[in-house]
Amino acid sequence: MKMQNFKFQSSGLGRFFGPLEAKIMEILWTAESEITIKDVQHKLDREKAISFNTVMTVMNRLVEKGILQKRSLIRSFVYRPVMTREAFMEAQSKELTFDLIEEFGSQAVVHMVDALDQVDPELLDRLEQKIKELKKDR
Repeated sequence: MKMQNFKFQSSGLGRFFGPLEAKIMEILWTAESEITIKDVQHKLDREKAISFNTVMTVMNRLVEKGILQKRSLIRSFVYRPVMTREAFMEAQSKELTFDLIEEFGSQAVVHMVDALDQVDPELLDRLEQKIKELKKDR
């Protein structure tokens, strides 16, 4: 699933979601099971009053975007994320990387390599191993 709008000036989930969408997704990702709109609204109400209809609209839009799944229960619906937060972030970073390479080619790769001086040495070891595997398979 590829998110359509990426906000460079934001951080974390704010790069992919609006402020209320991000809060709702955090609630759903930390929930232990499926959750209702009313449950989400109550958790949001701790911060500020947000109407049930607003929460319902946002959650149903997240269903339309393929981020949430919706299931009918007796007289209500329950929602759950399609994927974990970690899987979502992994999928988005992969999509962004492929888009950058498609758009900017080798320049994007060079800039990514330049940024490696700021990462954990263990990551460098994993990247080195991955490059060796790629070369071996060619």
